[in-house]
Amino acid sequence: MPLSSSINRRALKHTRTIQIEAFARDDGLWDLDARITDYKPRDITLASGVRPNGSALHDLSLRITIDLQLTIVDVEASSDAVPYPGYCEVITPDYKKLIGLNLLRQFRQGVKERMAGVQGCTHLTEMAQILPTAAVQAFAGDVIDTRDGATDRGQQTQQPFQLDRCHALRIDGPAVVQYYPRWAKVSPDAKSPS
Repeated sequence: MPLSSSINRRALKHTRTIQIEAFARDDGLWDLDARITDYKPRDITLASGVRPNGSALHDLSLRITIDLQLTIVDVEASSDAVPYPGYCEVITPDYKKLIGLNLLRQFRQGVKERMAGVQGCTHLTEMAQILPTAAVQAFAGDVIDTRDGATDRGQQTQQPFQLDRCHALRIDGPAVVQYYPRWAKVSPDAKSPS
């Protein structure tokens, strides 16, 4: 269900777009390419000069290369449009500090420790924070088994990865009872959605 229509007249002031694409590489590794752009629908005056309507205020990219255990083995960052040219983009090589972090083990804390505040670019660091869930989505069905085992009950010994990782798929909830009955731990107060 989409958001409700606004009852007030509104004027667009800013557009931020975040895009993430995941690629399986022929060497067995995966690339997550993330990009963030910011646009104003008018000319804006910055300390560094005027940015004309239609020009990106930010156009930043971050590529992390991960192995099948979701450990970062390489990082590349670029800053194609920045508010302070000659200053903002010099931090991009520092994102190599993310190498060695695992997306599923204290990743966000590791990013904060290595790249927060003046140690990094606010926008690249913020974008890095959303990469774990994008990687899981990319791996689902290819690297991570997300099936319920209904067709191969004798072969599957571990519960699907996504169970007990969000409110809808808690193992004592009605969605698991309906879609993953083998793994359900039904509580007396579990109710089906109306």
